[in-house]
Amino acid sequence: MAHLLRVPEVATGTTEVVLAAWPVAENSPYSAADVIATVETDKAVIDIEAEESGVILRRLASEGAVLTVGQPIAVIGKPGEPAGNFEEELRAAGITPQQPPAAARAAGAAPGPAVQAARNGAAASAAGRPADPERIFVSPLARRLARAGGLALRDIPGTGPNGRILRRDVERAVSARAGDLVQGNDEARATATAPEPAAWTEVPLSRVRRAIASRLTESKQTVPHFYLSGSVRAGKLVRLRAELNEGSRVRISLNDLVIKAVAQAHQLVPAMNVIWTPDALRSFAAVDIGVAIASPRGLVTPVLRLVDSTGIAAVAVAVSDLVDRAGSGRLQQRELEGGTITVTNLGMFGTEKFAAIINPPQSAILAVGAVRSAPVVKKGKLAVGSVLEVTLSVDHRAVDGSTAAQWMTAFAALIEHPARILL
Repeated sequence: MAHLLRVPEVATGTTEVVLAAWPVAENSPYSAADVIATVETDKAVIDIEAEESGVILRRLASEGAVLTVGQPIAVIGKPGEPAGNFEEELRAAGITPQQPPAAARAAGAAPGPAVQAARNGAAASAAGRPADPERIFVSPLARRLARAGGLALRDIPGTGPNGRILRRDVERAVSARAGDLVQGNDEARATATAPEPAAWTEVPLSRVRRAIASRLTESKQTVPHFYLSGSVRAGKLVRLRAELNEGSRVRISLNDLVIKAVAQAHQLVPAMNVIWTPDALRSFAAVDIGVAIASPRGLVTPVLRLVDSTGIAAVAVAVSDLVDRAGSGRLQQRELEGGTITVTNLGMFGTEKFAAIINPPQSAILAVGAVRSAPVVKKGKLAVGSVLEVTLSVDHRAVDGSTAAQWMTAFAALIEHPARILL
């Protein structure tokens, strides 16, 4: 029997999504577990899978539309089945029912102006004549992003089929404009002959940026943070990484080794492998760790599963895959959930030491700085060694200071004797 397909609750606390794509055309059959719609949240792309075989009898939303959880987006049923009469239910949901194209054709209705224009353009192209030069091909999501960024579509080069403007084209144009503004401001300051008010511009807040601001504000307001900092000798860690990468097809970073050390430390101090809930302290046997990634779309923290039982090469491959998919916006929502601790590393930017904000409901986050040369004492003598600065932010509701201190001791010992990380 035909029924409505509604937007599922794809993530806790998420009330709105953007319809990114319809992988299945109307009246085309699909099988159970096939992806029949794709939506985007603030940080992830989620595929909606079919619970059973069927067809999309009628779409109720277009790509690029902003939808609320529970909103009907399609009528689905069996092949050849009538779409049914859902007008009353759709009106109650605030959706104006429209006659589907197939029904309009069956009734002999003439095509609308937009449809006729598209047909004329296609006919002109087929005959070798140029299509309307004013027509701009753009995906609905790219159009929405361009509007939010104050960009004119005619100024954005499209890299999709037939020059279609895609999301990546808009994001590239936004980045280029930001660079031009910075350069222009620098030149203006350099050539100014008299003090003038500083130039400034406004970039509209994206959904991702709003979500990051809301989540981190909530964390600082509701989670009682405390911090532990330490300096760890990292000379052996640097040498181990060089040995592992020698002749290996998998490139292992220092951060990959740090992630493994965090997992080992959680096993040695299991009281850290917990999260706070309103009713209980939840403890975990396996160690799942979040990895902070600065993607073009904003900061994301996908979670690596079972790090404690995963080899270092597999960890390196998994992290590289997460970084690639974060950059293209293809992370799944389930990959952004879970874990008890996150590792965030700014060492590649030369930052020596910093503190980070906990990603709820996790109970800790480890901020890792750059490995630097510093004076150290070796066998009672002063020498120059490689030092790594780390700061652990901890949720005091879930973890006591003494437990966190034990964990830091265990972590430091693993970094200074890194062969144990590979056990």
